[in-house]
Amino acid sequence: MRAIPPALQARLDSGATTLCRCYIVTRRDGIVQGFTDHDRDIILNDVTCRADTGFAGSEAVTRLGLSVDGMEVSGALSDEALSENALAAGRYDAAQVDLYLVDWSEPSLHVLMSRGHIGEVRREGRAFAAELRGLADALNAETGRLYTPTCAADLGDARCSVDLEDASYHGEGAVTALTGVSAFTAGGLSDFADGWFTGGRLTFSGGANDGDAMEVKRHHVAGDVVIIELWQALALPIAPGDMFVVTAGCDKRFATCRDRFENVANFRGFPHIPGNDFIIRYATDGEPGHDGKSLKKA
Repeated sequence: MRAIPPALQARLDSGATTLCRCYIVTRRDGIVQGFTDHDRDIILNDVTCRADTGFAGSEAVTRLGLSVDGMEVSGALSDEALSENALAAGRYDAAQVDLYLVDWSEPSLHVLMSRGHIGEVRREGRAFAAELRGLADALNAETGRLYTPTCAADLGDARCSVDLEDASYHGEGAVTALTGVSAFTAGGLSDFADGWFTGGRLTFSGGANDGDAMEVKRHHVAGDVVIIELWQALALPIAPGDMFVVTAGCDKRFATCRDRFENVANFRGFPHIPGNDFIIRYATDGEPGHDGKSLKKA
């Protein structure tokens, strides 16, 4: 149940029209931004909610039970507020959004209407539309441990315990030449075997994409040439001279954990669990141990 300030309730009861909506967005990197559909900036909870972005929300849908609530917000992309590059780089993915109903004539009179996070984002030219998903959306997330042959941990996390700061498992390099939008030759990685960084994480430490990261699709060594291919293009073009740090890749198989990382004690999978091919097998005459016949002792 929402706690509405008595003064705000009185204005609601009087039919006052000095109301607007404010949106406070908290990105995963900790940056907080405010937006409003009013025609002037509003300071709410020490956050300046900007009015020059065309930020507007659709009708909010609320359901009984545990169904996911949702609405959509739209606005314009601008360098000072909603950066096109930041949006393309995924910095607003899963960002928390708090929606307030505010009396713009006295912003201290406000009430939190809903809280959720950004889901799907669509872009059309210089405009965008973002889906807001309610808190109940977290109930759709898969939880608990799954019985699968592959490892459930991520390389380097607390359950895995592999130290990615070890010089054997990470490298520092620089882009030497571009071979595609998301592929380039690299210097500084000549000590690593072919495929060592396939499936790893590459984080740029310099250049236009400084701080952005992407998974490595392919790490290939051909003689003295080291080629890195990323799964998708970065928000800004990669350029020769861009510095990066890349960590080893793991395909989560038991053999990889054993042979590459010597970390079998922390393997979080079930490599010997029977697969679907075993479960759906049927008796075949003449097949040893699976012909449907009873075994007799000699």
